[in-house]
Parts: sequence; C-alpha cells; structure tokens
Amino acid sequence: MQQDASLPLEQYSYDNKIVRNFAIATIVFGLIGMTVGLLAALQLVFPELNFGLPYTSFGRVRPLHTNAVIFAFVGNGIFAGVYYSLQRLCKARMYSDVLSNIHFWGWQLIILAAAITLPLGMTSGKEYAELEWPIDIAITLIWVVFGWNMFGTILKRRVQHLYVAIWFYIATLVTVAVLHIVNSFEIPISLTKSYSWYAGVQDALVQWWYGHNAVAFFLTTPYLGLMYYFVPKAANRPVYSYRLSIVHFWALIFLYIWAGPHHLLYTSLPDWAQSLGVVFSVMLIAPSWGGMINGLLTLRGVWDKVREDVVLKFMVVAITAYGMSTFEGPMLSLKNVNAIGHFTDWIVAHVHVGALGWNGMLTFGMLYWLFPMIYGKPLFSRKMANFHFWIATLGILFYAIPLYWAGFVQSLMWQEFNADGFLKYPNFLETVTQILPMYALRSLGGLLYLTGFIVMIVNLWKTAAAGKLVANEPSEAPALANVLPNRHVKGEHWHRPIERRPVQLMIFSLIVILIGGVIEMVPTFLVKSNIPTIASVKPYTPLELQGRDIYVREGCYTCHSQMVRPFRAETERYGEYSKAGEFVYDHPFQWGSKRTGPDLAREGTNKLKKPDSWHYNHMDDPSSMSPGSIMPSYPWLLDHDLDTASTPAKIRAMQKLGVPYPEGYDTQANKDLMKQARKITIGLREAGIESMPQKEIIAVIAYLQRLGTDIGAAKAEATN
Repeated sequence: MQQDASLPLEQYSYDNKIVRNFAIATIVFGLIGMTVGLLAALQLVFPELNFGLPYTSFGRVRPLHTNAVIFAFVGNGIFAGVYYSLQRLCKARMYSDVLSNIHFWGWQLIILAAAITLPLGMTSGKEYAELEWPIDIAITLIWVVFGWNMFGTILKRRVQHLYVAIWFYIATLVTVAVLHIVNSFEIPISLTKSYSWYAGVQDALVQWWYGHNAVAFFLTTPYLGLMYYFVPKAANRPVYSYRLSIVHFWALIFLYIWAGPHHLLYTSLPDWAQSLGVVFSVMLIAPSWGGMINGLLTLRGVWDKVREDVVLKFMVVAITAYGMSTFEGPMLSLKNVNAIGHFTDWIVAHVHVGALGWNGMLTFGMLYWLFPMIYGKPLFSRKMANFHFWIATLGILFYAIPLYWAGFVQSLMWQEFNADGFLKYPNFLETVTQILPMYALRSLGGLLYLTGFIVMIVNLWKTAAAGKLVANEPSEAPALANVLPNRHVKGEHWHRPIERRPVQLMIFSLIVILIGGVIEMVPTFLVKSNIPTIASVKPYTPLELQGRDIYVREGCYTCHSQMVRPFRAETERYGEYSKAGEFVYDHPFQWGSKRTGPDLAREGTNKLKKPDSWHYNHMDDPSSMSPGSIMPSYPWLLDHDLDTASTPAKIRAMQKLGVPYPEGYDTQANKDLMKQARKITIGLREAGIESMPQKEIIAVIAYLQRLGTDIGAAKAEATN
C-alpha cells in the first residue's frame, strides 16, 4: 500500500547486536550438537566409543544431542531470524533491549543447564522433554520474556497489517507455551528428580501430543515464518500467493495439533485416538505442500539466479526437504506403512531429512544472508559457501539413504518366518549386526555434513572480521505507515482485519490449536473405559521402583521399547501383546520409539526370563552374553551404591499420584527394599557372583525381572 508522503518520518534504529548474538549461539551450539550427534552415530558402530563412562554412554549422549540440536541450534536460529525479521516487518526496534538480553542470556543458561544435567543422568525420561523441573520452569519464564518482547514490538509497529511471517511467529509463541506447560506437569522428588503427573497410556498420549507438535511448532511453524521472510528477500520477489499463505497458515495449525497419536499406532492407546491421529495426519499433506508450493513458486522467473546465488540454493533444498518430510510423515501415519516403519531406522532417516534438510539448510541460507547484512561486507568466499552446499547435500543423502535401507531390513527380518512357521531370526541381535554397514555409512554422512558446517564457520568468521557490526542500524518510517482504520474496509480481503489485530490473531490461533488437543485428551483422562484396569497389575516394589529410575536415568528407552504390538511376529518373539491396564503405575511411560535392542515389555516372563546372573554380566559386559552386541557396558552400576535415602520421598510421591501403597509405607519401604535385594544377591552368589544388596545393579535386575510378570500372573489365573 502506498504511504502518504505528507506523514512525518520517525527516526529509529534496528538492534543488530541481539541478532548477532543469537546467530553466534546458533553456530556454536550447532557445532557442539552435531559433533555429539556424530559421536552417538559412531557409538552404534564402535561401542568402545562409549568409553565405559556414565557421562558418555549412548543413553545419555543421545538426549544431549537431540536437545542441543533442537533447542540450542534450531532454537537460537529461530530467535536470530525472528529478531532480525520482526523489527523490519514492524518497522520498529525491539520493544526492549533489556528483555532481548534477558532472553538471550536466559536461553543460553538453559542450554548450559541441559548440557550439564543430561550427561549426569538427570532426566525426566520423556523424549524431547528430558529436562528436569527447575529447567522447565526456567524455560517457561524465558518464553514469557520472549513473548513479552515480541508482542511489545508488534503493538508499537509502524505498519497496520501483519505480514504472514508474523502469523507463524505468533502461533509458535502460544502453541509452544501450551505444549510445554501441559507436558511438564510433574511432581518433584528433589531438585534433580521428578515423576510425570501422568501415567501409562495417558502419559504416552500427552508426550506424543507434545513430541509431534514440538516438531510442528518449534521445528516447523517458526521456520515457515523465516521462509516467508527470507526467501522473498533473497530472491527480491514477493511471496507467490497471499491467499495460499492464509490457507496454509490456518489449515496447518488446526490440523497439526491432532496428529500426535500417529506415533502410537498399534499400541495400547485407544483405537479411536489412533484413528483421529491417522485421519488428520493424512490431511496434513494439503497445507504442508501448500506452504512448499508457495515457497518454491516465489522463485518463479528467477531460476537463473538460484543457480548462481548460494543463499537461494540452500533455501530451495530446505523447502524441498520440507516437502519430502511432510509427505513422508502422513504416509508413515497410515497403519499398514507404520507397521513397517515404526521402531526402525526408517523413522530416524525421516526425522533427519527434516532436521538436516529443512532446519539445517534453511538456517545456513539465513546465516549466509544475515552476516553480510549486519556486518556491511559481502560474503568472504562464495566458493566456500558452494562447497558447503554440495557437501551438506551429499551428507544428507549419505545419512538418510542407508537408514531407509536399514529400516526395511530391520522390519523384514523382524517379521520373517521360515517354512515351518517359526521366526527365521529369533535372535534379535542378528537383525542388528546385519545393518552395521548402514550405520557406518550414516556416520560418514554425518561427518560430511559436519565438515560443511565447519567450512561455514570459517567463511562467516572471515566475513565478520572483514567488516564491522552495524549494532544499531538507522532507519526511518512514517509515524503511521498505514492509515487504514481498524475495521473492515469495503473491497478488501476478509482476512485483512484479522491481520490488523495481533491480539485477536493470537486468541484465534490459541482456540484453533486447543480444539484437537482437548478432543483427544479429555476423553482419555475422564472416560474410564479407555484405560481398563487389570487386577493382577500391582505397584512396583521399592527396589523395582529404584531400578526403574536408574533405567530411566541411563536412557535405556532410547534403544529398548516396552510395547508388544498385536502382530504375530511380535507375540511369537516377546509374548502376550501389551494392554492399556499394564501401565497404570508407570510414571513416566517407557514405550520407547526405537528398537536398537529387543523389546523388554515381557523381559521377566517365563518365555524370555533370564537368570539374574545373566543380567549382571550383561550390564557389566554385554558382549560376554551377546557376542557382537553394540550395547554399551554399565560397570558403574556394579560399583555405585543405591540412593536409599530417596526411597521414602519416592513412595510418598507415588501415593500422591494415585499408586496404592499402604498408608505409612514410606517408613518401611527401605526394609522391603533390602529384603528383596538380599534375595537377589544370594542368588547371584550361588551363581558365583559376589555383590552387595545396596548396589545399583541389584535394583536394575529387580526391575528387569519384574517386567511383564503381572500379565503372566493374570494369564495363569485365567488358566486356573
């Protein structure tokens, strides 16, 4: 819209220093997160790289990697892009420099806290939400600071209409807040330990409602906002379709929130919830590809420029990867496809096409565009940037293609029967050793991608060194850049009035994203028939509860599931399929999302039961019991004493969560704990193994031997 030249101009400046700070944090934590990821990948090929230490074992390294990449690398990238684009879209400096700095330093301290606590085993045991309750509170407070600063800037803007990128920023703000708060309800035991407020099936639903929508509203919607800003800027063209952006935005945020249950197909989640997840996941193809089309067609007529401009190259690959992953996700939500892909490395490949392709490549393109802008110098080396582009693209291919292959190999081997009707590969380890070459190629892909990242660091550092940061970039705009009244104007698009009202836009976004969550979760919590109880299912003994907490601490859920699906291959391999009522005392649930090792849901039953001595030796040296195993060893469990001082507090917490321990049981729990521990140590001694009742390994053995026995008891009662 034309501005009235007679309106007085206001002088102001853009804060580029905060953009620079977040950009540097993106680079630093990207390097750390990707290096840790490469270590985790190599550990699956060379288990000795676990180094026999608790802090570097795969179960602790893997959540460190995911948190570093999602919240440190991508998170700082989001904030760098938002702080740069929001100021220019609003024609206003950020609302408060103080809030900007509190946000920056607060976020980095949160990342530092995660980097310290996760290797120490301080974890809630919920994927992508592992951080313990004090850090969760800090995240909430810093998110409020970010929202305050963002909305303050929007409200003091010098334009009436909010550009599409800001719609996505607003939806991200409100939805991430809701997801984080709902999923983080927990009861603290100490400063470093808590239990999820939810149990079993309900915890699984909340977690994957959060987990899927963390991908949607932290890794996708803010990046779509960045796409809508930086792609037109880099191409020097307007976005392809205003109307398509409207459909893309509202349809995406409405449909996305329903899709979480597709992570739980064929599990103990009620079928109606699974079906809702499938239906809405399939519908997601339309708005997702609408966004991809809008991004790519913005480049219509400038494809010659794309061939020459390295920034646009990164962005084209990013948008293409977004389209690929958002097609693959709905396909994986179909039950017949999910039966093949779930628990396999296919899912890991799918996730990394989005992470490396969509988030990574768009971040790189944005950084290559930002640094010359804020430092006032052209990019140091186009050749280095082009090298980065090609080696990163090659890295993605070397990473993803072998894992796709591995996923199909795993699924086929798990489900294959011989001519006599028996499992062809009854030993799960056979399915692991078969895919080790694919794991090695995946590591090579990660190395290539990391190499390109390091080249980018040198290039951007040289660019910055050649220039000088324009910390306060001067600008000017009319005091009222748009004189439209705050109401509908005849002839204008129906969506325009919403764009002039940021608070209304935020409220509408909140309502749209709450609908799906409420409809899926409320019945699961309030309708008892969704979670039928099983009389034989009893609370964990104090020793088993302590062992379970150690299991969670060591991140065993990153490789082992505890969910037998109703497939013949799985019931033949593991035993009775899992029921919803089995998990009513599980805080948090431990269904897992990947099987690098066998499912453990029936580990203590007669069909799979191994002697205590086997578990003792297996935790000390897995290859001694399973030659060729890639599982890390856990020698510290044999040496460390169990923290029995925490037992009473844990029992009291469980009682508050509805676990039916007798009143006053906290005072005698440790007596029962030691009684059960002595029984296990006596059995170990008879097998020639000397241990002490207070050692952590004894609690872990007790927990593993408990798994599945409640259902075994129920079947025995039914038979009698």
